[in-house]
Amino acid sequence: MGRLFDSGSAVTAPAHPAQSGLIEPVSLHLYARDFDAFAQALGNSFARYGFAVVADHDLPEGLVEGALKRTKAFFALHEAIKRRYRVAGGGGQRGYTPFGVETAKGAAAHDLKEFWHTGRELAPDDPLRAYMPDNLWPSEIEGFQTYIGALYAGLDDLGVRLLRAIARYLKLDAHAFDEPVRQGNSVLRLLHYPPVAADAPGVRAGAHEDINVITLLLGAEEAGLEVLDRDGRWLPINAPPGAVVCNIGDMLQRMTNHVLPSTTHRVVNPPPERRGVSRYSTPFFLHFEPDYLIETLPSCIDAERPDRYPEPITADAFLHQRLREIKLL
Repeated sequence: MGRLFDSGSAVTAPAHPAQSGLIEPVSLHLYARDFDAFAQALGNSFARYGFAVVADHDLPEGLVEGALKRTKAFFALHEAIKRRYRVAGGGGQRGYTPFGVETAKGAAAHDLKEFWHTGRELAPDDPLRAYMPDNLWPSEIEGFQTYIGALYAGLDDLGVRLLRAIARYLKLDAHAFDEPVRQGNSVLRLLHYPPVAADAPGVRAGAHEDINVITLLLGAEEAGLEVLDRDGRWLPINAPPGAVVCNIGDMLQRMTNHVLPSTTHRVVNPPPERRGVSRYSTPFFLHFEPDYLIETLPSCIDAERPDRYPEPITADAFLHQRLREIKLL
């Protein structure tokens, strides 16, 4: 990503201790040193929790901080300016989605958040433009396209590397997922959870599972992310500086016949002393290419684990089915 992002001040620690619950971090340094050991440790965490914490990511500190600075600047704009970047009828795929729109599947109250979506940049003649709309870039924020575009590229690359480890864990060729996600309909979401009133209905993000293949989430300054464990307990899971939280999405859960589970998670409202503080986070939702056929892996089917999904579905059809469920379409 070049020298542009190499400088910057140190990452600020959260105002309170971050926790990763019971999930043992796996260092990305192990990826190059002992790929098989990394794949096994990562896969074991996913099989147990549906989540993993990847320590020592190699995204430039200046890039991460620069992107966060511009994220905060965009959400600080007047509501009327932000709404210029809302795409009517676009399902929130690109640009701005206002507060009070997205609702967790089955929930009555909307989530307490607003967000921005950036997707893959495509050539003018790319046939995938039929599935992926053009990106929007707010002219009011200097460097927004440069930093957010570079963060997208960096997380896309990291996601492919993690999928190679997942493939190895599943006893597939390490590059089995390279082509299916090369031009995937992946999305970087810039999230803003505004201060929460004491009588606010609902929560910052209701209990849900992710739609996609895997999600990568950089550490947030404010706590709140919780994962539902097998025993019904909610575990706090917040990536410390230099780490990424990664979780399995519904597409990969379906493909692996639940060998790798897509675990329910939420973002709870802050305690009273933190209600006046915004929360920002940047999940990257890695997707398959739109026409990729999601089929159950034969290696994930046996007498004790019969195929739950005998009918395959394209990634695009699955995505639109779920977007309707969460009221973005």
